[in-house]
Amino acid sequence: MFNASRLGLSKACTVTPAITAVLLFGTLQNQDAFTAKADAPPLKVEKVKAAIADLIEQDADKRGDGTSLTGTFVRLAWHCAGTYNKADGSGGSDGARMRYKPEAGWGANAGLSKAREVLEPIKEKFPGISYADLYTLSGVVAVEGAGGPTIPFRLGRSDMPDGSTSPPDGRLPDADKGSSKMTIDHVRDVFYRMGFNDREIVALLGAHALGRCHTDASGYWGPWTFAENTMSNEYFRLLVEERWSPKVSHNGKPWSGPDQFEDSTGMLMMLPSDIALIKDPEFKKIVELYAKDEDVFFKDFAKAFSKLLELGVPFPSKPWYQVW
Repeated sequence: MFNASRLGLSKACTVTPAITAVLLFGTLQNQDAFTAKADAPPLKVEKVKAAIADLIEQDADKRGDGTSLTGTFVRLAWHCAGTYNKADGSGGSDGARMRYKPEAGWGANAGLSKAREVLEPIKEKFPGISYADLYTLSGVVAVEGAGGPTIPFRLGRSDMPDGSTSPPDGRLPDADKGSSKMTIDHVRDVFYRMGFNDREIVALLGAHALGRCHTDASGYWGPWTFAENTMSNEYFRLLVEERWSPKVSHNGKPWSGPDQFEDSTGMLMMLPSDIALIKDPEFKKIVELYAKDEDVFFKDFAKAFSKLLELGVPFPSKPWYQVW
């Protein structure tokens, strides 16, 4: 059950869009990149978080099948930020370019247009928040409402008017590169490009505790755990303790989708990139640590996820309230 009371909403988080922009960027040098309305009422972050939490809960009630927007919003936030390249500073969550082509049409972003669409009423209700802040904040609310750790978050992302500054396709991780070694190398290449180390990589992949794969989006099928709306270390425990075998059938018919793995019940799945975590000795040590200690996982995940969501955003070295 999604728990909005776990969001830890603070009444101190009230800023106007114009003040936020000046504090974070000095002056509004790029008017096109700042789309929040200057005459909008003061933005209260706790109210935006509450609205997102209500949206998740109401949508889950309508579905009535145990699925929700929780995992989808985590994926939305992840893909909004996961294009970053530390070498040249391109990509990242600033700009919210995933609304436009080419990013909107990338295969890795399949299905995310629906997530953006359901957030539109919240954007209309709170015009002072940028799309980039809204998309990333939705992932924060999803994690916290699912019982996960509190994620440090600050406003300040801007919106670009089009996708002309989008990075090249191929920066988001693939689930399979044809062999364990190539998949392991690919995972490291993707995350090292953004500035993450092995421990941060494993922590971030722990978000697979939430949500499921859909054949109409990725081609893969199924949830990673039996509690897909609850943030926990269950993903790691299952990786270590379950026996995972290649999926060969689905609903009594031969499996025709991409290679994936299933547990003994056939109800849970793992991607080749998940299994790679227990094939690589260094990754496996971290998986085993998180499988035994959820508190350590939560602590590491909160730091790594916050870092991910700030990639490509020109925040000052100090929080805005310490600028002066």
